[in-house]
Amino acid sequence: MSASPLLIVHICGGTLALFAGTAAMTFRKGSYWHRQAGSVFVGAMLVMSLAAAYMAALKHDPANLSGGILTFYLILTGWITARRRGGKTSKYDLALLLIPLALGSFTIFNGMAKLRTPGPPPDGVPAEMNFFMGAVMLLACAGDIRMLVRGGIFGSQRLARHLWRMCFGFFIATGSFFLGPANRPVRFLSTLGLRQPVWRTVLQLDVRLVLAVLPLLLLIFWILRVKFSKAYRKPSVPNQEIYAYKLDVSAAKPGR
Repeated sequence: MSASPLLIVHICGGTLALFAGTAAMTFRKGSYWHRQAGSVFVGAMLVMSLAAAYMAALKHDPANLSGGILTFYLILTGWITARRRGGKTSKYDLALLLIPLALGSFTIFNGMAKLRTPGPPPDGVPAEMNFFMGAVMLLACAGDIRMLVRGGIFGSQRLARHLWRMCFGFFIATGSFFLGPANRPVRFLSTLGLRQPVWRTVLQLDVRLVLAVLPLLLLIFWILRVKFSKAYRKPSVPNQEIYAYKLDVSAAKPGR
């Protein structure tokens, strides 16, 4: 049976996102090549996640529908954070935070319903995964609220927001690909004409598990580097030069 055009778009977007995301996480943050690879990654992820959400909606698959929407939201807001200057917010931020709020509430309520229902979950997703993903969604919502209350974010906090949203969105994609049913990497290689038995031997579950969680491991590395490296430290106070000028003027006034 031939694949639908939408499925082909989803697969092509996901494949491009895997390569571009790996490149973007390898290059130094803020460098020219990081920006170029990141732009390709963002475009590919947005296309892939929209296609996944649409196909899940057609199949009445709430788990993959929420996963596709969450991935789209994380990548979009992570990209906006990188493009926007520190201390800036938008009227659209309030609308965007409703996405993780609704998804997180629905996902946690769904997990609670699974605990009250005897037998295996109808969608095959354990309740614990519902609680984990729901907590991540509500955490993203809390981050949006905090940003709006403060009137924006600055310095390393802005970079950390960009990193965790991009990396977790990437993790959803790698987890779906490497830990999907029937060894998706081997099936993908087979469609490319690479049917050698060595791939099934190499891509065992433990190897695929490491590849799936690799974005989270790289996220921890980059967060620590951003927090403790002087190269990424920038003033976290807006308009610091204005405050310093006012202090100098006050000190120069007579009688002070």
